[in-house]
Amino acid sequence: MEDDHHSRPATARTRELGQELKLARKRANLKATAVAEELGWSPGKLSKLEHGWRSTSDWDYGTLLGKLGADQATRDRIQRIAAEQDTGHFLRTYDGQLSDSLLCLGIHENAAATIADFESMVVPGLLQTEAYARVMINAGGTLSPERHDLLVEARLSRQSVLSGERSPRTAFYIHEAALHGVVGDNQVMHDQMLRLAFMCDWARLAPRVIPLGARGHAALQHPFKVMTFTKRTKPIAYTEGATATTFMDEERAVGAYLSMAATLADLALDGPRSKAVFMRHADRYDQRLQEHGLEVA
Repeated sequence: MEDDHHSRPATARTRELGQELKLARKRANLKATAVAEELGWSPGKLSKLEHGWRSTSDWDYGTLLGKLGADQATRDRIQRIAAEQDTGHFLRTYDGQLSDSLLCLGIHENAAATIADFESMVVPGLLQTEAYARVMINAGGTLSPERHDLLVEARLSRQSVLSGERSPRTAFYIHEAALHGVVGDNQVMHDQMLRLAFMCDWARLAPRVIPLGARGHAALQHPFKVMTFTKRTKPIAYTEGATATTFMDEERAVGAYLSMAATLADLALDGPRSKAVFMRHADRYDQRLQEHGLEVA
């Protein structure tokens, strides 16, 4: 019987690795039991690998990927993740994409019980209208139409995590400064403000405004997100940069972000008052449109 000396609790990195292995097997249209049998593995070994509960040797990873017929890019990516050490912090670069396309982000957002998200200068990606997202994603105007459409679709598809009975309870803390900065034009901003106001009535979603007059606090310095889970999974925090996202599941680091999220909850307006702020800004952008002789679309 195969020993279990590699069994261990899953981490953010090993869950990502396991999902990569599972997706490679799915693309090969092979059942886990059949793959394990042909490799001479115990029935539980591949399952534990795909759940991130154990590791294995470089030889085993190579043999498995060969059996699955994985392409070179997939092999390189999986072997790179497998070689990383669990330090509690790791980077994932975008490789010409956006954070929306990161597998590690997607699997954890979909598994989360709660998400707290703070943005200081823009509307969070999960709440953006298509028009707002289009401007944000191609702010420099350098993307081809085809590339632009693909990246916008990735962001809009990611938003599906917010709908459904099993969606996480999510609090979005949006600094009021983000409501003043015009992204695109007044029409884009008007529609975005209405969407935020509408979302205030969603059962498992809480867009909350941190007013301009809120007291200063260190928690307001940097945008961040933190997720908690119902199963035996440690909370995860992450921060996005221009070219990479940093993921953290080290206890002290995550604890600091959970503490900042609690501070933001105290600084933010409640649901009805946040909705009123969004509506006030929608009216302001509507007035600007009328001043320029335009009708709200």
